Amino acid sequence: MIKKILKIIIIILLIFLILNTIKEIYEEQSIRTKKYSEEKVVKEISIKENNSIKENVNLHLIEEEYKGYDVTAKLKIPKLDIDTYVLSNFSKDALEVCVTKFWGPNPNESGNFCIAGHNYITKNMFSKLYTLEEGDEITLTDNRNGEVKYSVYDVFKVVPSDTEVLNQETNSSREITLITCTNYSKQRVIVKAREII
Repeated sequence: MIKKILKIIIIILLIFLILNTIKEIYEEQSIRTKKYSEEKVVKEISIKENNSIKENVNLHLIEEEYKGYDVTAKLKIPKLDIDTYVLSNFSKDALEVCVTKFWGPNPNESGNFCIAGHNYITKNMFSKLYTLEEGDEITLTDNRNGEVKYSVYDVFKVVPSDTEVLNQETNSSREITLITCTNYSKQRVIVKAREII
């Protein structure tokens, strides 16, 4: 009889130990799962916050004003040693200071961003624009979209009344058009470039 009772007690203890071990394994697994879920949620929130910050905060890569004029972008053409601001608003006075936005969307957005400048022999003007060739690189930087590199794909001349170069049909790609006078203002030198992808 005592043997039988001892067997029952040992079986009960074994069952208790097994159940207790199973319970501990289950609790440990639950804690790991909960911790993983919390880390995943924190990571997702962090990614969303970073993306939101990138979308909503200006990068502030360039100055916003130059000689009293609002700046929309910075233009670099290494081949011509040009490193200049692009003023926001086209006017006769602004053109005497620097190249300016002439037509199109904001810089580095889909469409044809057109920049006009005099052909004066200064570092911030377009005196040697006609020497650019297919494949030459142009960089445009702004505080909203950052830095975008473009490659020249066409250089030609038009008469001043030809406004086709301002066309915004770009199949949603980003393009820039540089414009300056030549031949005593009887023609315009046009440089077309598209984003390097």
